[in-house]
Amino acid sequence: MNAFDWLRDLRAIGGDAPRRQARLLIAGWLDQNHGWNHASWAPDVLGSRIANWIGQHDFYCQSADDAFRGRVFESLARQTRHLARVTPGPLQGAALLTAIKGLIYGGLCLPGCEKHVPTAIRLLERELPLQVLPDGGHVERNPERHMQVLRHLIDLRAVLRAARYEVPEALQHAIDRMTPALRFFRHGDGGLALFNGGREGDPAMTDTVLAQSDARGRPLKSAPHCGFERMLAGRTTVVMDTGKAPPPGLDQDAHAGTLSFEMTIGRERLIVNCGAHPSRFGPWRGALAATAAHSTLAVAETNSAEVFEDGGLGRRPNRITCERIEEDGSTLVEATHDGYVRAFGLLHRRRLYLANNGDDLRGEDKLEGPAGHGYALRFHLHPGVTATVSPNGNSALLRLPSGSLWRLRATGGTFAVSESIYLGGGFGDGDEPRRTSQIVVTGDTMSDVTVIKWALRREKKQQP
Repeated sequence: MNAFDWLRDLRAIGGDAPRRQARLLIAGWLDQNHGWNHASWAPDVLGSRIANWIGQHDFYCQSADDAFRGRVFESLARQTRHLARVTPGPLQGAALLTAIKGLIYGGLCLPGCEKHVPTAIRLLERELPLQVLPDGGHVERNPERHMQVLRHLIDLRAVLRAARYEVPEALQHAIDRMTPALRFFRHGDGGLALFNGGREGDPAMTDTVLAQSDARGRPLKSAPHCGFERMLAGRTTVVMDTGKAPPPGLDQDAHAGTLSFEMTIGRERLIVNCGAHPSRFGPWRGALAATAAHSTLAVAETNSAEVFEDGGLGRRPNRITCERIEEDGSTLVEATHDGYVRAFGLLHRRRLYLANNGDDLRGEDKLEGPAGHGYALRFHLHPGVTATVSPNGNSALLRLPSGSLWRLRATGGTFAVSESIYLGGGFGDGDEPRRTSQIVVTGDTMSDVTVIKWALRREKKQQP
């Protein structure tokens, strides 16, 4: 609320009533925030508020009286001066870029604050090579955060151009690299993949960011630096997490979802991860960041990385490998992680193969190590998918909203359907958890190597 990102939403309503409401809310904030407060004056929140107040000034200040305008500009100058004193401080990642954005907006647009611009530009040029990886992925490995960072960079380029200030080469290069990477994370429905605290987001906002980026790069197939693989054939899209967790300090939203995947058929999501709660901390954080909330394999109901409810990860996989092979339109991805080696002596190896027509996804999950440990291989289904287990109990028929049918078969464990939950946060869904189902294959490891094979294949529609 203190960041005032919602000013865009009020503006989108149109008319004078939202404008008056915006002024009322800003005046209320000014009345209640004379002094410093750790929440409302946090540097990243401060950066967002400065950029939003300046960026939306023509909306909420239209027809406003001089007294209100004076209060706003006096406060903006004060906020910018404070932001210059505390930036960068301990900030890292996207939060630091948000603070830099506010500092540049304030420095370019407010009399007497011009001296802050060169310092902010130097900080920006220092941070971009650290945060934007060579494949264009953002270091925090959160697709929704990636989109937000790209939006900030595009806004910065626009305000610099409007002020006739030279756009740093590093800023333009970052936009050019991040744009194809954002396309990489989109599913067929226009929403984003659900990894490391990210949610679907508003497809219209993502469309706008991509259009304003003015960068034409095609979506990547592989993003080895940020650690994701994308498989595309026919109408099927698969996105798989094959990378290391962000380093400490940048892992506040990171999940224990190594080797998890999501699968979309056309514009319909089939296999998903459970998503993230907007509160980001507390019990929801612990539950949704757990390995069990992802479409991957968990050993002994233990997370592959230690999840802290107040944000961040502790113990985590140290060695993750990934190899990709493409031939005649088909794709094979083989990846491993050692997140269960220390506790159980087990190495998880996953292979995904997508046939060239997109109608056949085959998987193999191996646990290499000692016997006697329970495992659960999960396939979380989107709320729009219904699952019916076959009479023999070794497969399930999955029906998409369009009527498209897919059959999931698995060998090497006990097959069952159980309840799950979805907080993808697609546009219009709000933040309420949605009930859904998951298919779970369970068993115990055997000596040396345990193999679970499974396949997802399109089936012909059943005749009425």
